[in-house]
Amino acid sequence: MPVYVTEAEVEATLTPAVARAAVRASFERLARGVVDNPPRIRTPLEDGVFAVMPCVDHELGYAGLKSYAWLPAGTPFVVVLFDLERADLAAVVEAEHLGRLRTSAASAVAAEELARAGATTLGVFGCGRQAAAHVVALRDALPGLDRVVVSGRDERRVAAFCAEHGCDAASQPSDAGGCDVVVTATTASDPVLRGEWLRPGAFVIGVGANEPSARELDNAVLERASFVCTDSRDEAREEAGDLIEPVAGGLLDWLEVHELQDVVAGTTVARGSDDDVVVFKSNGLAAWDLAAAARVLELLRP
Repeated sequence: MPVYVTEAEVEATLTPAVARAAVRASFERLARGVVDNPPRIRTPLEDGVFAVMPCVDHELGYAGLKSYAWLPAGTPFVVVLFDLERADLAAVVEAEHLGRLRTSAASAVAAEELARAGATTLGVFGCGRQAAAHVVALRDALPGLDRVVVSGRDERRVAAFCAEHGCDAASQPSDAGGCDVVVTATTASDPVLRGEWLRPGAFVIGVGANEPSARELDNAVLERASFVCTDSRDEAREEAGDLIEPVAGGLLDWLEVHELQDVVAGTTVARGSDDDVVVFKSNGLAAWDLAAAARVLELLRP
């Protein structure tokens, strides 16, 4: 019988460290070419969108998908795992919590590879669940972080977020933008991070703006970047407004956009010096969902 895994079971099993290890291994398999991860498929609904993210991880031994319905009343997520060797349905995994942890885990892997050595400050734009997951995951991955500065539109929400997570509220957005590591995890359609705020050596992680017309990063961020990478160029070409618009405007070329898997595998060198500004644009891959869900299943099975 297939295993049904609840949100509570995922939360009790999948720690930031476990998620990070699973996602790092996923990047390594992507680099070896044993994972097929086509772009996300979105189908419009009257008041939202239905999305399907397929993947086959040949080495891990699973085919599967993450699917969700983005609706006014909420967004249910699920990951389905098919065992390739047994040719059966292995598991159905509730995936709201898993999705937050796998996204922040990918950012944590990116930070381990791309952040300047000795980074001590983290700036976060946004104060939702994804922002919270990133604070936890990046603190876990970069133990040298001793200050987190949070910027958001709603002062009360920012204050509550900071009280819960031990952060400092930014007096102005440039406070968060001037940190060693900067995360944008918002629902904004227009840029929230300006390149002029970045300090030499900054590492920027763009998590939101997963639509062609949406931006979190202004052009100056890309102008200052000496290295730009993403999780999937194919995915980015379809939905990463932070890269699509700069490419269309001639500011950037897709040939200059690398994939993080090659950095993890050691075949691409990202940082030439501690003063280089580096950007990682995260779109979110089903490969991460399969890897995290498979690890949860492994830990839950006797």
